[in-house]
Parts: sequence; structure tokens; C-alpha cells
Amino acid sequence: MKTTMRRKNQALTEEECIAILQNGTSGVLATAGEDGDYPYAVPLSYVYWNSCLYFHCAGEGHKLEAIARNPRVSFCVVDQDQVVPDKYTTYFRSVIVFGKARILTEAEGKRIALEKLAERFSPEYPKGRKAEIDKLFNVVTMVEIQIEAMTGKEAKELRKIR
Repeated sequence: MKTTMRRKNQALTEEECIAILQNGTSGVLATAGEDGDYPYAVPLSYVYWNSCLYFHCAGEGHKLEAIARNPRVSFCVVDQDQVVPDKYTTYFRSVIVFGKARILTEAEGKRIALEKLAERFSPEYPKGRKAEIDKLFNVVTMVEIQIEAMTGKEAKELRKIR
């Protein structure tokens, strides 16, 4: 896996990458295609917690089939994408994570991950979160991405501002 960047002067630090993952609410999961077929990429909501990414999904489908075939995935979060028409560029900032995905099968780990995800998106509703988790616990699937490497990059114009 190649994670070195050609334009190192635009690279984000690990701390900056983590901040983007902590603040983001959606990203794009990419999995390997079937038998060298097209790769599969799907946008989804996630939470960054305990140095891992977590997302929920149904108990079956293309995403889980791809992960079962090959757990190696990438996940991209775009923090900023400002088109600057007069300069013919964009002021962007993004992070790409590389890691292994696994379905959380143990009840305690699954519940904790669900609570972290629900807390991320509904921080003001602790009672509602618990009720929703209890109601859907047996039908929802939680997936953990154990991060093995990550890179972040931003436009040189943003780098100059900082």
C-alpha cells in the first residue's frame, strides 16, 4: 500500500488528520470489487472513536459482501472543497484512511460503537438514543475500520494561510 504523497509540502500532520476525522460526519467507503471487477465506493455516516472508524448498515448487502471477500478498505473524508473560479482551482482539505474492516459481533462492542455513533449525531437526546438503539439493536450491523495508515492533504493556498 502506497501512502506517501508526491506533494509532501501539502501533507497534513497526523493530528490534523485526526481532527478532520473527529469533526466530519460523512465519508466515502471504498472496497475491492468482485473478482477484479469495478471497485465499490459508497457514502455513509461514521464516527471516529478510539482510533477507529465505525458505521452502521443493514445485515446484508453489497458493502458487507465486499468486506467479507476482502476486509481491506479505504475511507475518504472531505473537510473542505471551495471552488475558486477566478484562480481555476479549489481550496480543498481531505483525509484518506486505509485499514481493515470487521463486523462487530460481540454485543458489548457493538452497543458501545452504536452509542458513540448515536451520540455523535444526536448529542442532545440521550433517552431517545438509548430507545432507538434498544429497538434496532438486533437488526443493525456495526462495522469497525481499524486504521492502518492515513494521509491528509490540503491546497497549497490553505497551507499559506496557516
